[in-house]
Amino acid sequence: MRPVTRTATAPVSAVPQRRAPASAKAEQRVRDILRVGREVFAEHGYERATTTEIAQRLSISEATIFTYFRGKRELCMRVIGDWYDETIGAIEAGMPLDASAREQLEYFVRTHLSVFLVQGTGICALVLSEGRARSGSGPDLGDTLIELQRRYTAPLMDLLARGQASGEIRRDVPLRLLRSLVLGPMEHMLWELVGSAQRSIDIEVSAGALVALLWPAIQAPDQELLALRQLRGELQAALSRA
Repeated sequence: MRPVTRTATAPVSAVPQRRAPASAKAEQRVRDILRVGREVFAEHGYERATTTEIAQRLSISEATIFTYFRGKRELCMRVIGDWYDETIGAIEAGMPLDASAREQLEYFVRTHLSVFLVQGTGICALVLSEGRARSGSGPDLGDTLIELQRRYTAPLMDLLARGQASGEIRRDVPLRLLRSLVLGPMEHMLWELVGSAQRSIDIEVSAGALVALLWPAIQAPDQELLALRQLRGELQAALSRA
């Protein structure tokens, strides 16, 4: 498999950028607000979450939050933006680039499900619901998430492009359609989980079943035949050794 040259990811202008804290204490305060903010938004969703509750949990005044963030919307955008940054970093750092395209797809699907559910279904519901939300005033969370999702799906697009180049993934279907084919079922699976009383799944089993369903649709037409030939060769070699 050919080496991959990664380019630096351009910053997303719609996501509020970090203000430089004046001291280490102020920097820690920002981290605490973002940590507790993530908990509150995950528990209540955007509409029902309040900066008052975030301040109470931290035993600070609500005015202190507004020292670092202009309001609840900006805070929520930063919470989601930071969560996406962590998720993108985890996927890119762990992607097994030397493995087969199918193994890389299995890694992506498994990691995607894991990171969405690592804190339960709360952050999952927040990201999925706000991704479809629209607001009449102020920065639009929906528009912000579109840019974040483009960055988030870049490792998948890279995987699919490399798979096409190596002949493992079909070339007669556009990359954007292949991307939707992979992400669509996962989103439906997550939505179903958010709306159910169970609120948990076996991620390994679910990821394996989903890839088993997806792979025949995206693999190059001759890959199954090649795999059978390889299996036959391995069996013949084993019999010869026996």
